[in-house]
Amino acid sequence: MSPWLVLAGLGVFHGLNPAMGWLFAVALGLHRGSRRALWLSLMPIALGHAASVAVVVAAVVALGFVVELHWLNRAAGLLLIGWATWQAFGGHRHRVRVGMQTGLAGLGLWSFLMATGHGAGLMLIPVVIPLCLAAAPAQELTAQGSLPLALAAVGVHTAAMLVTIAVVATAVYEWIGLAFLRRGWINLDYLWITALAASGLILMI
Repeated sequence: MSPWLVLAGLGVFHGLNPAMGWLFAVALGLHRGSRRALWLSLMPIALGHAASVAVVVAAVVALGFVVELHWLNRAAGLLLIGWATWQAFGGHRHRVRVGMQTGLAGLGLWSFLMATGHGAGLMLIPVVIPLCLAAAPAQELTAQGSLPLALAAVGVHTAAMLVTIAVVATAVYEWIGLAFLRRGWINLDYLWITALAASGLILMI
């Protein structure tokens, strides 16, 4: 499968997770009684998520200049499995609290911290390594070659995530309502933990 499709698919997956922002956008719109508040909240949420993912992607690409790909895969795999284990034992319950009166900057910071705490960027590592680093030995890698790919990867992922949260938030705000969360919403925390662990195993293998 194309790595770009995987990046977009992960963007959709992240966008579906209420913890990544759409639930806050809906709550903000309902609290202020404004569809405009909902729509305005989407961009800082997406930008905060993108910044968190970009930090991880930049770190992976930078390490790829100095660390052999074999060892980078092993280290990243262990990190992902360790993060999944921490999440499984309660890490996912540590929510960042932001009030309904927060501004756009506060919302962007909240999104950044939530994405970082959940390990959103870590989930992209199995795609970023082969996409940005596997084409050449470490000594032949250049920033000019890897940086555009890394930026494009963050862009594709964020665009898919933004479209997803926009669609879900709008549907919930306009037609579905929040009551459905109590009736039958899937607990994505466990699916998220499984995805982190699976990503780590892929890198280890």
